Amino acid sequence: MNTAEIRARLTAAKRSLGLDGDEEADDGVDLITDFINQMQIYEGAMYELSTKLEILDSEFQVQFSHNPIHHLERRLKSTESILGKLDRRGLPYTVEAIRDNLFDVAGIRVICNYRDDVYSVANYLSAQSDIQVLRVKDYIRNPKQNGYRSLHVIYAVPVFLSSGAHYTPVEVQFRTIAMDYWASLEHALRYKTDLPDDKHAEHSQTLLDCARALQNVETQMQTIHRDINGAPQGGEAPTANEDSPIRNATLKGQ
Repeated sequence: MNTAEIRARLTAAKRSLGLDGDEEADDGVDLITDFINQMQIYEGAMYELSTKLEILDSEFQVQFSHNPIHHLERRLKSTESILGKLDRRGLPYTVEAIRDNLFDVAGIRVICNYRDDVYSVANYLSAQSDIQVLRVKDYIRNPKQNGYRSLHVIYAVPVFLSSGAHYTPVEVQFRTIAMDYWASLEHALRYKTDLPDDKHAEHSQTLLDCARALQNVETQMQTIHRDINGAPQGGEAPTANEDSPIRNATLKGQ
């Protein structure tokens, strides 16, 4: 986490709002300090969840001679992205606005080998007693219109500080290797603005056809994998605990 970059960007943001007086300047210092402290909590939550995922992957290797996780990717939203999202939603530049409205500041992408692995890892992680499932979007069983497939789960994980446990949201995207390289190409196409409209439409249709073909190939390979390795079958996506006080407190701004 680059604290110097955070300070520079937040200071510029406060100046753009015309906060140049002594009282406002003090508020700006408080905002920067609070923001950095909150980002450290998000970073801690991200690494806490990453460690849990790595332990699960190691356990699978011991139990089933199979690693369900191909690799992990972690990221914290940049200060620019956070401020831009607050702007688009008409929200103030405050830590409270971030905490109550943005649940993807900390993110992990879990790239699995097979679709069974996606659901197995997501469910074993969700069953841990110190984790709460806040929100689930299953784009594998219900793909987006463009062909995008992935399982999105927002977890609340405790980060233990001197002031106690701070349950902090982390967005985890579970997908297979095939889903991931498809999504990377679709993302690149979406932001390729210099393509002619007809070429863009042609590639979008081709990618949709590829998504369907990949789904069929993955299903066939999954069947072979089950027969060879005997690892647990995935089942359903995790379910959010609607009555959890932690969930209600974390999602209070929604």
